[in-house]
Amino acid sequence: MDPSNQKHFTIVDYVIFGVLLAASMGIGLYHALSGGRQRTTQEFLMADRSMHCLPVSLSLIASFQSAVAIIGVPAEIYTHGTQYWFIGCAYILGLLIPAHVFIPLMYRLRLSSAYQYLELRFSKAVRICGTLTFIFQTVIYMGVCVYTPAFALNAVTGFELWGAVLATGLVCTLYTTIGGLKAVIWTDVFQTVVMFAGQLAVIVVGVLQTGGVSEVWRKVWEGNRIAGFDLNPDPTERHTFWTLGVGGVFLMLSLYGVNQAQVQRYLSSRTEKDAVRSCYMVFPSLQLALALSCVMGLVMFARYCGEDHTDKLGSSSRDAMVIYFVMDMLQGLPGLPGLFVACLFSAALSTISSAFNSLATVTMEDLIKPHFPTMSEGKAILLSKALAMSYGLLCLAMAYLTHLMGDSVLQVALKIFGMVGGPILGLFCLGMFFPWANSCGAVAGLGTGLTLSFWVGIGSIVTRSSGARPLPPTCLQYDNTTAAIQTALRNVTHHSRPSGLKRFYSLSYMWYSAFSCFSVVLAGLIISFITGAMKEEEVTPGTVYPLFGKLFCFLPEHLKKKLCCVTPLQQTVPAQQIQPPNHKESNGLVSHCEDRQSPEETDAFLPEAQALFMEYETAM
Repeated sequence: MDPSNQKHFTIVDYVIFGVLLAASMGIGLYHALSGGRQRTTQEFLMADRSMHCLPVSLSLIASFQSAVAIIGVPAEIYTHGTQYWFIGCAYILGLLIPAHVFIPLMYRLRLSSAYQYLELRFSKAVRICGTLTFIFQTVIYMGVCVYTPAFALNAVTGFELWGAVLATGLVCTLYTTIGGLKAVIWTDVFQTVVMFAGQLAVIVVGVLQTGGVSEVWRKVWEGNRIAGFDLNPDPTERHTFWTLGVGGVFLMLSLYGVNQAQVQRYLSSRTEKDAVRSCYMVFPSLQLALALSCVMGLVMFARYCGEDHTDKLGSSSRDAMVIYFVMDMLQGLPGLPGLFVACLFSAALSTISSAFNSLATVTMEDLIKPHFPTMSEGKAILLSKALAMSYGLLCLAMAYLTHLMGDSVLQVALKIFGMVGGPILGLFCLGMFFPWANSCGAVAGLGTGLTLSFWVGIGSIVTRSSGARPLPPTCLQYDNTTAAIQTALRNVTHHSRPSGLKRFYSLSYMWYSAFSCFSVVLAGLIISFITGAMKEEEVTPGTVYPLFGKLFCFLPEHLKKKLCCVTPLQQTVPAQQIQPPNHKESNGLVSHCEDRQSPEETDAFLPEAQALFMEYETAM
């Protein structure tokens, strides 16, 4: 393919791409002018808690299925084979646990921000630490999401790269700012349909032009791209069944359990049952999205047999092979190149808009409102919209840093989720499952988790030890000679493994979330017990999931009360009506370990707690 002849859009392509942007803007404008016209923060940030489970579930998919996945997963399969497909096993527990643990607990507290929970369970300082960590993670990740489709548009049309970045960010910022969460969710629904249509079109055309399904299967099998169960327990192996199926569970929990972008959608549901149903409905769609991306990578391999054509697009990134493949397959079919680029931009817009809205929510609810409790609703809604717009512009600046990274966009994105999302997950797990944890332990645990995860992550980037040797490009018959060559390559890789500290840096990026989560919990519990573990009566009702009560159900009741908190989850009670234990603060740092509640304060709090427990028992 001569790129000078092929790298262009037809008029039909531009029309399809333009319709996508116009429709997204139209949905935002409609919700800006309908209903309550986004005049309250409840409507702008929480969609009036009136959403049904179907749009919420499609929005949850769109938020996760970014342009990073649409480009990154096929490139991963093309280069390394189908081992990555096993991450689908992690989707089971990664969605069941949020549906039955995180969603009921948070929904019944009637939160607006997930990080309000941290103040109810610990203190305001822990809430601020969690909020700032989330903001840091999301702003960096948005840079990757904005850059990826802009890079694709530049590759297939020659459109100026940073002009495309600017167009993506501005369109998304505008409809998020004027339409609020309702606009974000309904544009996600529309964009999800476009995403699936674009991928399906590329796969169907690619299979037909490669010679049919049987020919595709023959080439990928002979090219050794079909991976079996790799049960190697070595955590430094980049992708094995354990790194993907077990490490991936923690990655999914950090996304679907405690990430504000997803939690905000659960909390916008009409009822708790709708929120749980939306989580269940995500599972088949996520499996379909994963399958489409993986099949696309296999069709790519059947077409090019692992050869690298990225230099023809003026790029050294393996991710560019996906763009090359799309333009090669779809040239001469007016409208389909535009449909795929619209698919990429749909994925990007849905993820970015979710982030902008969630960033505005946590900033407003966690950092501004507590200091200005008497702020009028008019000023609050204007400030929320200004925050959404400001974060949109900030994420545009972060896009510049993305193209400086050497890893694939998929690996960069998952590293970010692991390095920052893992410690946030650990902080929530510390509060929900361990009633003894106090505020000192929470702050110390979060700091420890972030320090260790950044140490490993930055160490792997500096030493470049987290990469993997691509499988050899070949479509020859897979005979004994080919097997011998590949065995020799594996042996060379095995004997050249780093040792000492470099081996520590070689930890698979899929384990980052689990590693940092356990670091937070372990450090948090140690510090909590050193400084004085919390007692059951000191814990805010409804903020602890009775995990140990369920695990040790065979023990006598008096032993369970000594070992752990067995308090049941409460029924729905607004968070504003639940006052957290009085934690004194000094210079922004929690001094809970020095200043425990007095008996008088505890006695004053007990009647409210007992009333909540009685309400729960009556309802049951």
